[in-house]
Amino acid sequence: MEREAMEYDVVVVGAGPAGLSAAIRLKQLNPELGVMVLEKGSEVGAHILSGAVMESRALDELLPDWQAQGAPLGVQVNEDQVYLYRSQTSAVRLPAFAVPAPMHNLGNYIVSLGSLCRWLAEQAEALGVEIFPGFAAAEILYHDDGAVKGVATGDMGRDKRGEAKDSFQPGLELHAKYTLFAEGARGQLGKELIARYDLSAGRTAQHYGIGIKELWQIDPAKHRAGLVVHGAGWPLSEHGATGGSFLYHMADNQVAVGLIVDLNYADPYLSPFEEFQRFKTQSGIKAYLEGGKRLCYGARAITKGGLNSLPKQTFAGGLLLGCDAGTLNFAKIKGIHTAMKSGMLAAETVHAALQAGDQGRSELVAYSDALQSSWLYNELYSARNFGPALHKFGTFLGGAFNW
Repeated sequence: MEREAMEYDVVVVGAGPAGLSAAIRLKQLNPELGVMVLEKGSEVGAHILSGAVMESRALDELLPDWQAQGAPLGVQVNEDQVYLYRSQTSAVRLPAFAVPAPMHNLGNYIVSLGSLCRWLAEQAEALGVEIFPGFAAAEILYHDDGAVKGVATGDMGRDKRGEAKDSFQPGLELHAKYTLFAEGARGQLGKELIARYDLSAGRTAQHYGIGIKELWQIDPAKHRAGLVVHGAGWPLSEHGATGGSFLYHMADNQVAVGLIVDLNYADPYLSPFEEFQRFKTQSGIKAYLEGGKRLCYGARAITKGGLNSLPKQTFAGGLLLGCDAGTLNFAKIKGIHTAMKSGMLAAETVHAALQAGDQGRSELVAYSDALQSSWLYNELYSARNFGPALHKFGTFLGGAFNW
């Protein structure tokens, strides 16, 4: 059965911070562009999970009046605490001078990334961006010359053997002059593009972690809005594994608590989920959670190799953005502002090409130049050895190196 096709100037895959920032910036630069965002979740934000402390730098550039527009940036950080957990009952709080500068968070914001993305989607739609939630990009479409042509959504109405049922509907083809891929960590299509165009040639192998998070409603007497707690050590240290933890005091007597485990652990009996459950019994963390109620939970992959593992992001007909490429700053444990900036740089590059008469299919090498002259590159460059130092020298010596 022939698939229906729709034509756009730019198709964006993924309604996360990178994809939505790209869509907004494109419409700011040229309201006449046809821009469409494809989102696999049932609604924008449905597949967004993050215990997040956010720098507002990229948002300040994208939408300078975000405060007046009611952006849900939540609570501003007013206190930082960093602990080395030695056991279930013992922890050492590091003095501020001993904490590497990138991990200082005063002035940043504790946010719900899902709420932020829903708000960004509203801003995008107000500018004329079309957003299609509930449709996953299942296939990349290519021109005969190998350039990306667009994407196709998955077929609906197939049985368990893949055969078409009476209700079968073929996927929809979305053609574009340029397609921007912003699926998030380990995106299915992003992995295909990296392999097809050999985008990781000459780069260090990508590093991954898994972040497990819970949202709790806690006793108001224990809540300290704006407090950010980070930690390392127990219980992962018992397995020789590396990672870190967080506890963020949000608004409305809620806290986000989580554990990030690097996926290089050698102990076959280590379970990140079970280690997270153990972490919640650490006396300092338990004190906040006791008497509270867990509201929801989830997990997500984290692309954390940084600049050394950042693949080439350009190929004929498109760009690879945000965590689909790996723009997270591991030293800061932050990737929202960097993903947003990558999307904005992509939009500016695509707009300049189209304005110059480009009809698509080209490799937008100007993006690489724009990236290297931006604060995003400078930030990733300055943090390039943070993760490698921890992995090579361990938490103590690696932390000293980073300090």
